[in-house]
Amino acid sequence: MHWTRNALAYVPKAHQTMVAAGLRQAFQQPDQAAARASLCHFADQLHNRWPKLKVFVDDSLDDVLAYMSFPAQHRTKLHSTNPLERLNKEIKRRADVVGIFPNEDSIRRLIGAVLLEANDDWQLQHRYMQIEGMTELATPMINQQTLAITPQAN
Repeated sequence: MHWTRNALAYVPKAHQTMVAAGLRQAFQQPDQAAARASLCHFADQLHNRWPKLKVFVDDSLDDVLAYMSFPAQHRTKLHSTNPLERLNKEIKRRADVVGIFPNEDSIRRLIGAVLLEANDDWQLQHRYMQIEGMTELATPMINQQTLAITPQAN
């Protein structure tokens, strides 16, 4: 959402709906390669009209599509900062109840307790990310490391 807003800043208001639809289409692709190709193709089409938009897309392409390298079941949780914003809001709510802290250690203890509570909640009640999906990430890394080690001839 934030990246899309930043991209639309390079486009006049009259054309923002069309550009937003094209950008959204790239994020609906099934994998990172297809999304990259779609986004690059769309930016190339608009290069003559809005060259700064193309530069912005090219510069931020790797960052904005990084979440697509994870398994599909985790992408919905990674493409948004909503969980982080929710956690920050809970910390702020708890800190506002106290009002004034006597020293830095007391606020660290409070924030630490809120973070531990959130961690326990994610681990015990509902897993934020399923372990089974994370094994998909570890398997290719093991195979790549195995392939990187080659025997030397004497």
